[in-house]
Amino acid sequence: MKLFRYLLLTGLALVYLTDANAQRKKKKQEDVKIDKAVDAMASAVKDKLKDDKPKKGPKPFKELIDTSAVSQKGMISVHKKDDKWYFEIPDSLLNRDIMAVTRYSKTAAGGGIFGGEEVNRQMIRWEKGMDDNLLLRSVTVVLTSPDSTKPIFQAVKNSNSDPIIGVFDIKAVKKAPDVKASVIDVTEFFNADNQVFSLSSVNKQLLKLTTFKKEASFIEEIRTYPINTEIRTIKTFSVTPQMLSTSPTPSIGQYLPSGLDAGVVTFEMNTSLILLPAKPMQKRLFDSRVGYFANQYAVFGEESHRSDTEVFAVRWRLEPKNAEDAAKQKNGELIEPKKPIVYYIDPATPEKWRKYLKEGVDDWQIAFEKAGWKNAIRGEYWPEKDTTMSLEDARYSVIRYFAADIQNAYGPNVHDPRSGEILESHIGWYHNVMRLLRNWYIVQAAAVDPQARRKKFDDELMGQLVRFVSSHEIGHTLGLRHNMGASSATPVEKLRDKDWIKEHGHTASIMDYARFNYVAQPEDGISDLFPRIGDYDKWAIQWGYSYFPDVKDPKAEKAMLNTLTKEAYKDTRLHFGTEISPYDPRYQTEDLGDNAMKASEYGIKNLKRIVPNLIEWSKEEGESYKELDELYSNVNSQYRRYIGHVMKNVGGIYDDPITYDMEGQTFTPVPKATQKEAVEFLNTQLFKTPTWLLDQNILSKIKPETGVEAVKALHEYAITTLFAGDRAVRLMETGLTSKNYTLDELFTDLETGIWSETKTGKSIDLYRRNLQKVYTEKLIDLLKPGKANVQSIPVGITYGFSTRVVELEKTDLPSIARAHLEAIKSSVTSAIPKTTDKITKYHLQDVLQRIKQSLDPK
Repeated sequence: MKLFRYLLLTGLALVYLTDANAQRKKKKQEDVKIDKAVDAMASAVKDKLKDDKPKKGPKPFKELIDTSAVSQKGMISVHKKDDKWYFEIPDSLLNRDIMAVTRYSKTAAGGGIFGGEEVNRQMIRWEKGMDDNLLLRSVTVVLTSPDSTKPIFQAVKNSNSDPIIGVFDIKAVKKAPDVKASVIDVTEFFNADNQVFSLSSVNKQLLKLTTFKKEASFIEEIRTYPINTEIRTIKTFSVTPQMLSTSPTPSIGQYLPSGLDAGVVTFEMNTSLILLPAKPMQKRLFDSRVGYFANQYAVFGEESHRSDTEVFAVRWRLEPKNAEDAAKQKNGELIEPKKPIVYYIDPATPEKWRKYLKEGVDDWQIAFEKAGWKNAIRGEYWPEKDTTMSLEDARYSVIRYFAADIQNAYGPNVHDPRSGEILESHIGWYHNVMRLLRNWYIVQAAAVDPQARRKKFDDELMGQLVRFVSSHEIGHTLGLRHNMGASSATPVEKLRDKDWIKEHGHTASIMDYARFNYVAQPEDGISDLFPRIGDYDKWAIQWGYSYFPDVKDPKAEKAMLNTLTKEAYKDTRLHFGTEISPYDPRYQTEDLGDNAMKASEYGIKNLKRIVPNLIEWSKEEGESYKELDELYSNVNSQYRRYIGHVMKNVGGIYDDPITYDMEGQTFTPVPKATQKEAVEFLNTQLFKTPTWLLDQNILSKIKPETGVEAVKALHEYAITTLFAGDRAVRLMETGLTSKNYTLDELFTDLETGIWSETKTGKSIDLYRRNLQKVYTEKLIDLLKPGKANVQSIPVGITYGFSTRVVELEKTDLPSIARAHLEAIKSSVTSAIPKTTDKITKYHLQDVLQRIKQSLDPK
């Protein structure tokens, strides 16, 4: 029974197990089916999602830039679709150099910045990146190598990585038989605050600007043309919060009035992207004997033993239209250039001044004729009805008119940093420059020209003044620097010769600061008082713009020009005098003639004629004496200039840019006789009180004082200048030979004039007492003179100097000063008993005590 039950149970168990296994197997099979179904569904969903996801990489061109886009063709074709701006960059533009010039179109008022002024300029370059993108690099030319096939070219390249300022995904590719191009979205890039196309960090600090307000900034317009693309943007910035303070604290920059009112400032800017030539213009290597602005960079040659600094002139590209014209020019015939230089007059200019600004441009035609060109330069009025032209467009040069109270004008240019080729210029003309011209002309010419003897000039006179300044600024935009030595080529007495002036003018260059002929006297009958394009200007244009079709190498061209320059330098009227010389008295601003003492004496004679008439010439019923005050201040300034012109002769050194193949020395001390003449002038015209300047009828109307402190300030300025450490060093060094002026002689000659009363026994008036105290204190200071920075030769074109520091206490300066204090002590001691005037005696006793204390301090 038990066995039966066991077998039964075992059988039942087997049946159960068999059925369970079957069931389990069946379920497993069903589960597998379900799993496979789920996997299939997941795979389908995945594939579906994959199909719906945008594919990486560029789209076909027509898929992105469809019929809804507004398109423009140009150097960079531009497409506007919805709120997006797209650039179509052709492959032919990749790795090409482009100049980016950003200007204000509209500015906030009150900050000394104006619509039309340059904000930034930078060379840029598009290039292919990785992973379907384009890179935009900022390019700075510092190092170069002339031959890309040489190993050293790679070394230069390794040390010259240009920063990436933009990375752009290629949104679409355009493929056509004649062009392949990449389309990129530039909306966010130009709607941002990228320094290359916006304000620098320094300018932001100066204008008290902080955060860029992206929500209040946008692209207003983009236009494109064959060689340039113009981008107009609105940029808004937050203003630095004002701080409350109970004490004065240093503050950088100034707030714009609108920024104070609203807390933000908005500018309208225009960026011009202008394509630079694929083949740069041939450089014309710089010559310090001809005054051109210049560019420079280091050049590493395969065969050179060191790097060279290649310096080249900045100038426009003038070329013949064809080979036939080139042959005519070579035979001496004047020809018109392929592309003349054109300056447009801003339509914002008051109509009555436009023709004079234009004439200032046209005046340079005579200079270009010396270089073989006719009609090479001209002024034109802006075609206001032509909507295709923009004042900010980098293809056009413009004389921009600014509604500003600044008394100035300036003439910059934008040039190719690779070659010096000038691309365009926007001259800045501030409205109040006419005020400056009026004041100059009154104090320099009213003694001779009756038209200058009034508060407001007639339009013709003012127009001619505008014309002269226009010509000067145009000269700068042609590449010419100031030639401050030009006026020194004219003998002073010739400035009074009517026939000479008619033929030559009073200065050899309009690029000098030789405003008007203040030397001419009323009896000379000279009415031609303005500067004009002179002999030097014609020579400088000939040097810079003559075309040499057969010379293909800058060094060969330099050798040829050197021959011409050496010949030109035989004529002193063709010399260039740098505006940055610290010690050459021939190279000064606002001076005339070859002898500052004679010219200044004539100038002072005319000022003496002008001063008594200032009240009459400035009067207007119902008005205050503000005009009188302004004119009198200008007379003072003019007189001070004359004094400055003379002082530079003392310790002066002539600086001539002589080359190895020319005769003469580069540096020559100003002759002893000339320096003594300068000190004699100061003793007569300055240290002997200029009472003619102290017109009490004028002073009582404009000032509460009588001029005592003003005279003392002039005396202190002169003595401080004459006692300057660098001047003392030059006098001690050049005074090694007896033929040259010495520091000891300077002190002796000054004391002959300043302390003359101690020998004559005369009373000393207040002006002279102040002068003698100033002189004594300045001489005492020289017992412990400290150090002096002595500037030497200007370094290249960088407007810097090589400077050495001289410890003056280790020179003869304190010894000579001590000896002269002893001499003054002796003369004052002798003079005191002979003095009857009480205040004079007090003064001498005081001076004596000061000297004793300085020589023997307790």
